[in-house]
Amino acid sequence: MAGIFVQFVISWLVIWLYNKGSLSVLGLKPDSRRTLDFFIHFFLTAVCCASGVLAKKIIAGQPWQVNPAFDGALLWNGIWWNIKSVLFEELVFRGVMLYILLKKLGAKKAIIISAIAFGIYHWFSLGAFGNPMQMIIVFLSTGAMGFVLAYAYSKTGSLFIPIGIHLGWNFTQIFIFSQGPIGNGLFIQSPVWPFRTDSIILFLIVTFLTTLAALLLNYLLVKRRTANRKEAILPDKSGQNQLSRQIST
Repeated sequence: MAGIFVQFVISWLVIWLYNKGSLSVLGLKPDSRRTLDFFIHFFLTAVCCASGVLAKKIIAGQPWQVNPAFDGALLWNGIWWNIKSVLFEELVFRGVMLYILLKKLGAKKAIIISAIAFGIYHWFSLGAFGNPMQMIIVFLSTGAMGFVLAYAYSKTGSLFIPIGIHLGWNFTQIFIFSQGPIGNGLFIQSPVWPFRTDSIILFLIVTFLTTLAALLLNYLLVKRRTANRKEAILPDKSGQNQLSRQIST
């Protein structure tokens, strides 16, 4: 919790030094529209993520069961860990730095820079650095996710949708299906059964199609939601949304 607090303090200092603005540029003040957006994108992404696990169970017969050690404390720890993790990454990669990049460089360049940085960061957070094939896969998948998250912020001027997408994927993968750094969550494999298939094409489809579906559906949903806007919406330093004069994606 202290780390998140420090991030907010640093973010406030950066935006104040930039244009004497406030943290309202992050668009974190809740309202009915933002809350609805959060839950729509959260559940859409969670369903896409879960469908990938279900496909592997159907095709490869992976055995899943409810974790016998599951209880309220485990649930709370899983929720809190994922919230902290997502907030940390959102404040770094879609926080005031992206806001400044959008103002300085325009949406296209800012979003690409944010996506590249997000992809490179995951080389280290996922332990892929040094393995060329893993680095390529991690960079493409997390970079694409970073692109969609940055695009959502640039079009709405709020972190609600990026947080919803990010948390929907991470919570489902890491806690619901115990595929992450915090150990067993709600469902576990017993015994652990790696996904294998005789068809490399089927393997690639099952492995990556749900990720691509989550990214594409969220992108199209954000695009449709903001279809009547010819330019990206960005809050000004007081937090009021104004049309950016930068070129949007």
